[in-house]
Amino acid sequence: MALWGGRFTQAADKRFKDFNDSLRFDYRLAEQDIEGSIGWSKALVSVGVLTAQEQQQLDVALNELLIEVRANPQAILQDDAEDIHSWVESKLIDKVGNLGKKLHTGRSRNDQVALDIKMWCKQRVIELQSSLHALQCKLVETAENNQHAVMPGYTHLQRAQPITFAHWCMAYVEMLDRDYSRLADAYQRMNSCPLGSGALAGTAYAIDREQLALDLGFDVATRNSLDSVSDRDHIVELLSTASLSMAHLSRFAEDMIIFNSGESNFVELSDRVTSGSSLMPQKKNPDACELIRGKAGRVMGALTGMLMTLKGLPLAYNKDMQEDKEGIFDALDTWQDCIDMATLVLDGIQVNVARTKEAALKGYSNATELADYLVAKGVPFRDSHHIVGETVVYAIQQHKALEALSITEFKQFSDVVEEDVYPILSLQSCLDKRCAKGGVSPLRIAEAIAEAKARLR
Repeated sequence: MALWGGRFTQAADKRFKDFNDSLRFDYRLAEQDIEGSIGWSKALVSVGVLTAQEQQQLDVALNELLIEVRANPQAILQDDAEDIHSWVESKLIDKVGNLGKKLHTGRSRNDQVALDIKMWCKQRVIELQSSLHALQCKLVETAENNQHAVMPGYTHLQRAQPITFAHWCMAYVEMLDRDYSRLADAYQRMNSCPLGSGALAGTAYAIDREQLALDLGFDVATRNSLDSVSDRDHIVELLSTASLSMAHLSRFAEDMIIFNSGESNFVELSDRVTSGSSLMPQKKNPDACELIRGKAGRVMGALTGMLMTLKGLPLAYNKDMQEDKEGIFDALDTWQDCIDMATLVLDGIQVNVARTKEAALKGYSNATELADYLVAKGVPFRDSHHIVGETVVYAIQQHKALEALSITEFKQFSDVVEEDVYPILSLQSCLDKRCAKGGVSPLRIAEAIAEAKARLR
């Protein structure tokens, strides 16, 4: 059933209908459309369009339809309706007859779809925050179980300074915390109700829009009808948040892929998140992580597509805006799948403590400690930096670690080096000295884990 046929003397071409119809994807807004319709029916009572008895009939029928939709949402796709709004209206008319035709009084599909997508986005924010919280908890748990797993930290993919696997885990807890807070910010801004804005100029009925907003779970009603039906900022914000979070997840995945490689051998991923080769029987591939990394581009592409769709659109509603739904549906589904998969990747991960420590002992990651040692002996840092650089070159030539050099060898580069240098160059000393807030010392890591557990609790 088309909701606009009276103006037309010819039927739409089937090719145009297929091109124009959106039910194949906006069926996902069925619950929101029904809930919004229930709210609108109550508002129509307040302005005398519906009697209390009529509203009660509509309420019963719409709730019956809501139960049917929740039981089998895919059944909607068997219908030939143009969009979810016309589907709900036609099903309502089937149930209550002509009374169902009164429900759309004072309402436009423009404010209706703006309401539906906002309600859907609000619900997804809550679900996404739940998934982010679960991943943070798993990271904290993994950190707590691996506080003593020393490993190299990297810059430029070169061994830099020793850290712990726990410190690495907690870095991603911080990233995800920002993602969580961005969702909270976006939720606050989208928590205004556009229903009652009509097509663009507002409804002709004296609806109490603030009460309507509260009835539908919003904080306030939107302030400008023209903006209300045009606004898709909340979709762009969610896509932006999803894109940035997917960048975080992609980095997590890349680190895992490197750590899991035969060359690193820092971790072993569970069989539940890896796959084999059809040709090479020895292979155990980190496919879950590779897919997370790959899907980042898909989510970021949705953001770019939405921005290009909105760029230059005149006010108010334009059919271009129908392109918002497939992108946001797919992007948020993909993002949540990747968050949940990252949580699963951490479930059953095994850290090869012996191997990570062996790697941390190589690559002269204690060179900065030697420079700080010289500074403590009165050598200016810039001079000590140069001295240590020369010492490292010598150690490389001799195929020795810094801590394996003799005092005589050290004194070729600085007379101030004494026997007390050796404890300073130990891995434990390297960790212990990083005791400022946010550092890698065992004390600070334990504090960070405890604080995160309390916050997440």
